[in-house]
Amino acid sequence: MKELKRLFERVEHKVLSGELSGEISELVYDTKKVTEGCLFVAIRGANFDAHTAVCDVAENGAAVIVVEDEAAGEKIGGNVAVVKVESTRRALAELSAAYFDYPADTLKVIGITGTKGKTTTTYMIKSILENAGYRTGLIGTIEAIVGENHIPAKNTTPESYELQKYFRQMLDAGDEICVMEVSSQGLMMHRVDGFEFELGIFTNIEPDHIGPNEHKDFDDYLRCKSLLFSKCKKGILNADDEHIEDILKGHSCEVRTFGFTDDADYVASDVTLTNENGVMGVAYVARCRQEAGEKTRRDISIEVDVPGRFSVYNSLCAVAVCLHFGVSDDAIRAALKSARAKGRIELVHVSDEYTLMIDYAHNAMALKSLLTSLKEYEPKRIVTLFGCGGNRDRNRRFEMGEVSGRLSDLTIITSDNPRFEEPEAILSDIETGIQKTDGKYVKITDRKEAIRYAIENAKAGDCIILAGKGHEDYQEICGVKHPMDERVLIAEVLDELR
Repeated sequence: MKELKRLFERVEHKVLSGELSGEISELVYDTKKVTEGCLFVAIRGANFDAHTAVCDVAENGAAVIVVEDEAAGEKIGGNVAVVKVESTRRALAELSAAYFDYPADTLKVIGITGTKGKTTTTYMIKSILENAGYRTGLIGTIEAIVGENHIPAKNTTPESYELQKYFRQMLDAGDEICVMEVSSQGLMMHRVDGFEFELGIFTNIEPDHIGPNEHKDFDDYLRCKSLLFSKCKKGILNADDEHIEDILKGHSCEVRTFGFTDDADYVASDVTLTNENGVMGVAYVARCRQEAGEKTRRDISIEVDVPGRFSVYNSLCAVAVCLHFGVSDDAIRAALKSARAKGRIELVHVSDEYTLMIDYAHNAMALKSLLTSLKEYEPKRIVTLFGCGGNRDRNRRFEMGEVSGRLSDLTIITSDNPRFEEPEAILSDIETGIQKTDGKYVKITDRKEAIRYAIENAKAGDCIILAGKGHEDYQEICGVKHPMDERVLIAEVLDELR
């Protein structure tokens, strides 16, 4: 049971009827989970507005109902307290923080926003902090890690109630720090309201997530990303991104920067590409200014077994974050050498003669970025295996096909979550895109057979990319998710070829 007055102590509100006295049994925002004596928050969703069901919620036993539509609130009868707020989504975040006794007042939360690099950077930060002795939780696209528990993710940034619940569970499990991905949707929908981040991180931004159910245009996407920097004590931002000034509009935090520019507080210099025994990576010197404006710098030699210029950005950002917590140079070096994020340029060692990796790149922008970075290593061939999801925008298929055709030496078109479409029809759309180029390609619908083809025909010096699935361990066909992990498929193929 929770005392009502305490729950509303940080929430701007107006009581339309009844009184905010006594206790409530639960905090609920799903009409299907209403229980006797609960506090219900009416949320407007993309497909359903809970304001239309508030009378049913009252009849089902809710003791208090929070609305943003006063007219809907006036329809509620019985002995129910009705409270009006400006935004029920913001109120849900603030009420959830209070319901779980403000866990983020104790837990130090690091929030990472940006178009690319969020997932990899969270795992790098977690690896370094834990190597230095900090118990660290994680929330992101792949999973939430709470203590020793790994919980598959539904959204990059969970709804505010689930988020605060995770924070409380982390504290109870002994975690001191939480590093989390913060999506533009999470910021726009107030999922991260109700607390202050210890650090806010900006990796980069490019046009993405723009459409009827997401952001109306790039300016709106920028604006939502920028909201993080009015919710944190210190911001650490990519100085090389052309939109950094837009991201900092309205900021209220201390600002530190990282990048290749000499003016940044954390600078990457002497960058070299490494490639040994089928393992691609980068090495560089991180030149770190501990205090803003300080002239002297602390140099840390870094090696990361993840290829690409963006790996420098991701790891340099992780260095900046961990120096904030006083982590030693040795702990940083050791952790970054072994830090991995599942399905993000994940190297799978199958041969010393060629490189094979799994990556989540599932749109043209991500695939172009990945393939362009890999070309810098001058492999003998780039072999790209990918498919596209069914019941999604067909343009993505044409675009990815064209990108792979232009940047790969060989493309293997295969199946990836066909859902309710015929896989061959999706492959044909991808083929249409490739045919705009001179790129060579083959079509192999079965993904395991496609992987077998890639391995059987690999040549010394090749770089093989299995793109699109990343961390996913299933293939969705006609509404059913069938188990399918590319790591397992690779192992099976290798065993069968032996």
